[in-house]
Amino acid sequence: MKTEPHSLFTKFKDQLAREFFEIEKHPHLTADQKVNQVIRATAILCAGVAIQPIPFADIFILTPIQAFMGQKIAKIRGIDIKEEGAMEVIKFIVGMVGLGFAAQQTAIGLFKMGLPGLGGFITIPLVAGLTYGIGKAVDLYFKNKAIGRTPSKEEIIQAFRQGKREGKKIKQDDLKNIEW
Repeated sequence: MKTEPHSLFTKFKDQLAREFFEIEKHPHLTADQKVNQVIRATAILCAGVAIQPIPFADIFILTPIQAFMGQKIAKIRGIDIKEEGAMEVIKFIVGMVGLGFAAQQTAIGLFKMGLPGLGGFITIPLVAGLTYGIGKAVDLYFKNKAIGRTPSKEEIIQAFRQGKREGKKIKQDDLKNIEW
């Protein structure tokens, strides 16, 4: 039985509201659980976006999504910032992890140029890992800011690397498991 497109959109929108847009309203989840859910949902969303075949367009599409993730994490951690502030934090984090971020964006673009269509699927673990790593580093940053501390560059890089390893475990099957 075929599902109506409107029905699919409604189900997807409801799932996004539950698992992402309104996550901070869930009283039964701890702050850590909420943040982990936001990071995972964002990593899966960005991996799904990465399937699009346009080389080097990812950074212009993914960065605003990742900044929104940063804004959600800040809110969960009790810090009220605007989207521009979240974008500054993302730039700060990316500046610290630097060449690794640039190299991955270049690899993603080259995969798509050399393997149109297939390149998008190959980039899923790369993009998911990158987004997950950024999310973990941003969370560390806001957790520390909430107690009046700024994490060191080494701490941020360590959080990014650990998150990247976790995020690379996201596969194409995780995209299929979205409740449509």
